[in-house]
Amino acid sequence: MQKVKESERLMKSHPDIGAIDPLFADRPKTYRSIIVGGLSKMVYFVEDDIIYIAAFWDCRREPEGQTEKVK
Repeated sequence: MQKVKESERLMKSHPDIGAIDPLFADRPKTYRSIIVGGLSKMVYFVEDDIIYIAAFWDCRREPEGQTEKVK
């Protein structure tokens, strides 16, 4: 949980810190992702200066099956 909070602080100061996530290239929003603690990935987008966390998942699993979580 501490790593998640650290990532959130970084995102608040630098919303574009996460790389644009190619898994969501076909979506109308620009989704970014940041690795948290080495094993988890936080997917987010920024809209009107608000950061929305769209998904949080385990990087050890197949990503394609998890993209359906993000709407």
